[in-house]
Amino acid sequence: MYRSLLVLAAGMFAIGTDSFVIAGILPDAADSLGVSVGTAGWLLTAYAFTYAVLGPVMAACTARRARRPLFLAGFAVFTAGNLLTAFVPDFGVALAGRALAGFGGAMVTPAAVAAAAALAPPERRGRAIATVMTGLSAATALGSPLGTAIGSVTGNWRLTMVFVSALGVLAAAAVALLLPTIPTPPAVPLRTRLAPLADRRIGLTLLTTLLVYTGLYTVYSFISESLDRATGGSGTTLAVLLFVWGLAATVGTLGSGGLTDRVGSRRVINTAIVVAAIDFALLPWTSAHLPSTVVALLVWGVCGWGLLAPQTHRLITALPAAAPLLTGLASAMVYVGVSAAPLVGQAGMAWAGPHWLGPIGAAFIVLGLGTAEAAHATIRRARSDAPVGGPEPRARSTEGARP
Repeated sequence: MYRSLLVLAAGMFAIGTDSFVIAGILPDAADSLGVSVGTAGWLLTAYAFTYAVLGPVMAACTARRARRPLFLAGFAVFTAGNLLTAFVPDFGVALAGRALAGFGGAMVTPAAVAAAAALAPPERRGRAIATVMTGLSAATALGSPLGTAIGSVTGNWRLTMVFVSALGVLAAAAVALLLPTIPTPPAVPLRTRLAPLADRRIGLTLLTTLLVYTGLYTVYSFISESLDRATGGSGTTLAVLLFVWGLAATVGTLGSGGLTDRVGSRRVINTAIVVAAIDFALLPWTSAHLPSTVVALLVWGVCGWGLLAPQTHRLITALPAAAPLLTGLASAMVYVGVSAAPLVGQAGMAWAGPHWLGPIGAAFIVLGLGTAEAAHATIRRARSDAPVGGPEPRARSTEGARP
């Protein structure tokens, strides 16, 4: 089982690397494709938006497909999209390549999470899913910085895309050689997958994720320009900073789950949002110097990625019966925010310049604090209104235990 989980995690590593690596090479890509840096930000949007929107769709449409052929097809599409981006000189075609790569990622990710659950016994399913999803966190710590370094050292951003394509090929080879036959899960119609969105508790919680991650990735989308004073324009220095950010993101991901169990999701969510908002509001000054930039990235990584576990915990607490569907929606909403962020960043750079994207992102993060509190109040009210012995009281958790 563990070998299979590692294979799936390796696939998630490739997909996660593709999600984040473009930001580090965006200026070079813009120059090569003959567009402004702001316009080049659409390369991030094309991948993330396709990935987010088609994830639930592909999960529903491929539910009865055999897992191994599905993974192989997904990685083939993913690799083809990245190779198309790597070798075409036209921005429009490169944009289509990014969307194609996102489509491949959308084929793989929901199926990988479902496969992890199918491979593990019921008492270990949570750990199995976490093991597979660790591939995404590892991509921020290793894949994205390595891809940025390749582009910087070689002076050719297209080699970074070839590197991501190679990761897709290696993941496909591992699936073909090492992944056993996995039983297909029961089919869940798309309408059923999206039904929780009609619940106000779920809608507000997902809106919090959308707002906060739009704010966080407004800066990340144009991180090379935002941190140019600290890096001196060095791609290698930027790669090191991304590595620091990725390590902090991994710490935040791993540590937030236990902290949520101890003090409740509300405290973890609100603390992470407030600290992140302050961190971003100060970026115009902290990003001017390398040591203070390192501190800012550490705080950003821990708080930004540390928000995922308590947000997912809040969703599952609100509607326990829909837990598998909610985790998919939570992941999709992160990528909707990631896809919206370059558009906000493009407008922000035209209005105030790249060094002031931090406060613009902070405004979105603060709005997320408002929706987070609205979600908490709605969940608490629903629990108090539920009949005694009904499903809501039985699903008690730390969400409302420590207001």
